[in-house]
Order: sequence, then C-alpha cells, then structure tokens
Amino acid sequence: MTLDPERVAELGPERRRALFERDAGVEAVRGDVRDILSRVRAEGDAALREFAREFDDTDVGNLDVTDAAERAYDDLDDDTRQAIDDAVENVREFHEAQVPDDWREAFDGRELGRRFRPIERAGVYVPGGAAAYPSSAIMGVVPAKVAGVEQVAVATPPADEMNPVTLAAIHAAGADTVYAVGGAQAVGALAYGTETVNSVQLVVGPGNKWVTAAKAEVRGEVEIDFLAGPSEVLVLADDTADPALVAADALAQAEHDPNASVVVVTDDEATADAVCGEIDARLGERERADIIEECLQGDASGVFVARSQSEAVLFAEEYAAEHLSIQAADDEDILDRITNAGSVFLGPYTPVAAGDYATGTNHVLPTNGRAKVTGGLSVDTFLRATTVQRLDRDSLGDIRDTVTTLANAEGLEGHAASVDARFRDE
Repeated sequence: MTLDPERVAELGPERRRALFERDAGVEAVRGDVRDILSRVRAEGDAALREFAREFDDTDVGNLDVTDAAERAYDDLDDDTRQAIDDAVENVREFHEAQVPDDWREAFDGRELGRRFRPIERAGVYVPGGAAAYPSSAIMGVVPAKVAGVEQVAVATPPADEMNPVTLAAIHAAGADTVYAVGGAQAVGALAYGTETVNSVQLVVGPGNKWVTAAKAEVRGEVEIDFLAGPSEVLVLADDTADPALVAADALAQAEHDPNASVVVVTDDEATADAVCGEIDARLGERERADIIEECLQGDASGVFVARSQSEAVLFAEEYAAEHLSIQAADDEDILDRITNAGSVFLGPYTPVAAGDYATGTNHVLPTNGRAKVTGGLSVDTFLRATTVQRLDRDSLGDIRDTVTTLANAEGLEGHAASVDARFRDE
C-alpha cells in the first residue's frame, strides 16, 4: 500500500462529506436491527440462542456465565491478573475524583441545592469478535460501581471458548452478572429483559454498527450513553513531531476495525511525507495488516497537509475525533483552541494506547463527530441529579410578585393562587 498526503485546501465536497459526516454504516443496518430486536422482545432466550448459532457460530447452554468469569480470574496467569488489577485501580482512582458532592446553599434567603443518586440497574456491552476487549469491561463497569450502581450486568459475545482475559476483567471490574450474549440482540436483551437476562435502566459501551444501531433503536425505552461507532484517531502534528511515533499511533488505531477512522493532519509537508513513508514501511510488520490497510484506505482516513497550524486546528475541530493526539511543540496552546474531542493526548510520550488501558481515563468516547455535543463515559453517566429547595415565608414573599405575575401571564391562575394562599392573613 502506498499512502499519499492530501491537501486540506483542495478537498472537494464529496471528500469533505466522507470525512466530516461519517456514520460508519449504522443507518444501513437499522432495518435488520429492528427485526432482531423484535424477535428478542417476543421470543426471549430462544431468540438469543438462535442468534448465537447464526452470528457467533456457537451453541449457548447457560446464558448466565457469571461463575465462569470468576473462575477465569482465579485461573489467570499472575502477570495478566496483575495488569488487570492495576488497570482497574487506575480507572477507579480517576473516576472516584469525579464523584460530585451533594450541596445546599442560601441564595438571598432561598435554600437551594442538588443531590446525586445512582441509577439501580445498568448494562455494559463489552465487544468480542475479531478482538477481545477486556479493557472495555473495565471502562464500563468501574465507573458504574464507583457511582454506586447496585446491579451492573455485562453482555459479551458467546464463543465455544470465551476469552478468559475478557471474562477475568469483567469480574475484576466488579460486574454483578455476566451474560454470554453479543451484538444487537444483547442490547435488546438488556433493554427488554428475557427469561434469563434482567432488564436495565441504562445501556452503555462501545460496539460495531449493529450494536450502535440497536442502541439507537432502544433509546427511549432505556437510556443509553451515546452512539459510539468504530474507533477514531486524529493526530495533529507539526514539524517537531517524530514521524515514526505519529505513524505508530495511526497503525495502532487502524488495527481495531476496517471501519475505523485514522487521520493525520500537519502544517508541514515534509512531516506528512515522512509519516506516509513510515506507515508504508511498518504496515507489513503488523499482525493485523489486512485490517489496517482496509482502514487506511477508507473514506474517513488519510494524511492531510494544512497551509497553517490554524487551518490544521480548524480541521481537527470540524472532525471532532474520538481520540485527538497533539504532537507539536506548542501543544498546550493548541489544546486551548480545541473544544471538540472525546479525549486528548498531549506530547510524544502519551500514546492513545496508554489511555485505552491504563492511565485511568475512560476510553468509551463519542465518535462520528458527536464530540461536538457530548463527552465520554463517566461517573456522571450513572447518576441522577435532583434539585432541592426550601423557602420560608419571607423568602417566598420576596419572589411572590415574580411568580404570580409570570403565572398569570401564562394563563395559569392556579399557580399564582398556590402562592397567594400562603399569605391569606394579609
């Protein structure tokens, strides 16, 4: 494969649409997903077992594999178990810092505040298939448990031999129940419930286009985090960036999925050429070279040359990447100009892979440009905020005219009367 840089200023309308309006094929499968969800709702466990045979090429006996997850953790080799435990601890530490405190304050005599309470039941989807993702189990389960969710259920695709590292990570993260169910049918089972799978209030976690489409369909019957499609990275580099490191980050992200999006943008033509050369030279060394090549040839991937750093920043802002790596001399200044990104990685020694596993930040992040309107998975996702207020007679009197005037203006006389009733003695 030969990768050539493209110039940002010369991108035509079709190329720009492919880059900035990407949907990763989600809309194309929504009709089929509706059929899957309908069968799960109507047929329950029987549909889940049939879909396991059809999509996962396996016969599922017990859909509840909670005990198998505990055994997998106990049987794991010491080094892998320690790595999982370390990652869990780092993710827990970061998310514990997010837990908000209840508060109550006086505002000119009005006592107002907020309190935070977790939802009771959450479902976490952990992908399987072409690659195992124990890290996604940690990222989904840990913030839910830190938030105080009482019942956290995990659904992950079945197999004749389920990945023991994924199962072990699910257990270490603190999941209460584990189900061997994958794909759109797993989202349906968590949303609707079956004979075995208990319904939840919220479904979170990344997945392929089928999982994402299913989350879009069930939204409204249950809450979801957001619609997270295939993985994305944008590396914003200047002439001080090491092309080998930029290429390494691009290749790493591309190995996720043929539908992943990998972009490098730089204001230095020599850097762009060098990055393309490094990618071409290193591609053959990667075990998942076929997947990487398909990804890099996709419409939402490429290496781009901007006329200036400002144009490169504007490109990154419009792209609104899930992962934004800034490898430039003035990375803090560039960060100050960025608002649209799921997670930002600063400097040459902060590879995206570090955040995927062990820094402690969450790697379940918005894709397809949704970083323009939402952030990644966090403790907040699992909390409900309730406002609290208390007024005494004097503080109600202070706002009496405001309330009654506005209530009457809206034609809601009873609202005004409910306030006036407190002052009957006047």
